[in-house]
Amino acid sequence: MYNASLIAKWFLNHDRIINSSEDVGGISNLKLQKLLYYAQGVCLAINGTPLFGEQIFAWKHGPVVPGVYDEFKDFGSKPIDFNDDFDFTAVSLDDAKLLEEVFDVFGQYSAWKLRDMTHDEPPYRNTLVWSVIPNESIRDYFADRWVVD
Repeated sequence: MYNASLIAKWFLNHDRIINSSEDVGGISNLKLQKLLYYAQGVCLAINGTPLFGEQIFAWKHGPVVPGVYDEFKDFGSKPIDFNDDFDFTAVSLDDAKLLEEVFDVFGQYSAWKLRDMTHDEPPYRNTLVWSVIPNESIRDYFADRWVVD
């Protein structure tokens, strides 16, 4: 199991590498939070275990990992400028494949589209604002929807 901050940095660096030659919007904190939620959901559905240990909370604008939010909150709604060296070997090959798939499926959407998507999904919808979204709820929702190749 990883630290959510490590997974967040994986997404930020992956995006930087994939989109290095394109003029794209980047990943804002709002979008990053949704990518973490989707990564946790897919991992729970496929492996039955969490990708990271931190809890995901239902905040006003959807699922959030508070520690990661705080780490990048100074960027506001702007893309996170994260250019630190990142050791991709800190994430196993199997987990990196999972993260790449999550990025390919969900990374194409804007932060606000992802926000709206999570608001329509039972794990968020069935959780009181400011409360923890139970991993069991996330797992059950994604297990019914995620097709494993």
